Parts: sequence; structure tokens; C-alpha cells
Amino acid sequence: MGLETMPRISAKRRLTLPLHQCRLLGIEPGDEVRTFAFDGCITIIPQKPGNAWGCLAHLKADETVPDEQSRQDAVTVKHVIAQVR
Repeated sequence: MGLETMPRISAKRRLTLPLHQCRLLGIEPGDEVRTFAFDGCITIIPQKPGNAWGCLAHLKADETVPDEQSRQDAVTVKHVIAQVR
């Protein structure tokens, strides 16, 4: 693969993915994808059965935090994010 231009975000926030990456992942025009933002990065996952399996495996649970507190923290974070938007 030769020198590539860096994809840019359009005024409508659209992004054109490089053809070789689409071919590598089997992404075709019209396919649905999921996006996740974390730690300054955006991850794009094609919506096909099993594609997301293990994508969060690198995250480790804090075993010292009870399940109920974890659920409450998740609700609080969602509320804060909604306020920021």
C-alpha cells in the first residue's frame, strides 16, 4: 500500500474509510457499524453477529467495587455526559 491521505471529517461529520481497511474487515456500502469513544479514540465495529465479542476484554473489573455501586456509578456518568452535551 502506498502513501495515503488522512481521512477528514466532513461538515456533516461524515468520515470516508480507506478502501483497503473496508475490504480487510468486509465492510460494504450500506453496512451498519457501531462506534465507541474511549480514552480519546473512536472504535468502529461492523454490526455482524459476533463482531463485538471480546472487544472490551482489555478492561479489568475492580473487584473491590460492589455491583450496586458500579451500576449507580454508570447511571451517574451517563447523567453527567448528557448534561455536557
